[in-house]
Amino acid sequence: MTWYLRKEEGIRTPASEKIGAPDGLWVKCPSCNKPLHIKELMQSAYVCPHCTYHFPIGSKEYFRLLFEEEPQVLFEEIQPVDALGFVDTRPYTQRLQEAQKKTGVSEAVRCAVGQIGPYRVAAAVMDFGFIGGSMGSVVGERIARTIRYAIQHKLPLLTIARSGGARMMEGSLSLVQMAKTAAWLAQYSRVGLPYISILTDPTMGGVTASFAMLGDINIAEPKALIGFAGPRVIREATGRDLPPGFQESEFQLEHGFIDLIVDRRELRSTLLRLWQMLL
Repeated sequence: MTWYLRKEEGIRTPASEKIGAPDGLWVKCPSCNKPLHIKELMQSAYVCPHCTYHFPIGSKEYFRLLFEEEPQVLFEEIQPVDALGFVDTRPYTQRLQEAQKKTGVSEAVRCAVGQIGPYRVAAAVMDFGFIGGSMGSVVGERIARTIRYAIQHKLPLLTIARSGGARMMEGSLSLVQMAKTAAWLAQYSRVGLPYISILTDPTMGGVTASFAMLGDINIAEPKALIGFAGPRVIREATGRDLPPGFQESEFQLEHGFIDLIVDRRELRSTLLRLWQMLL
């Protein structure tokens, strides 16, 4: 493909007449600033091949990376509503519509059952692009029903968290999802099947304080921010400087809060090895 038109020998084409790369073909790594072709990035599981920076991705990309084929999506009929009539700078219903249009998903979590290697797996994967991946009543309900589905069908359970925490527009209806998801995981533990939780950047607030940290094995992606309150809030509350890398996955591994850090390119093979040992 010719990227620039030439009117004579040497490149002297006016800027207005130059042909640039079509939109979406190239991205720049925010860590090392190197340009990456989108196909190259997709082939490397959205991890920069130069510096291993993990680009943020959503449920659609994780489904493609993990499942053998398109999974059966569950519980899409459960849709968010504005039960409290919340209005801030704009109505909550408008925020929901904007998030759905922006992300192409109906809520901040998509739940599915599908094949990963020889294992049929129930999974719940979060989308940060949908109001910061916040956990509202529908997010909690979908996750709870996915856990119940895994219990009924005796399936291994997988969650991938990426969230800023509870959804303030739903008040206590959001906060109660912490107890609901934790209670259903307690029921799941009686089945004797493994629950693997994957924490990505960021996993914060009520999501960390509920289902995300309750895995039989908790895995994090490199450099993922994991915690309850964020570093800025903690710094302001304590008046103290925080250690380097505070709350990043490497820090959490060192202090025993997670079990593994896994490069996304090795995530599928790691899951298969774990299930082979645990099932």
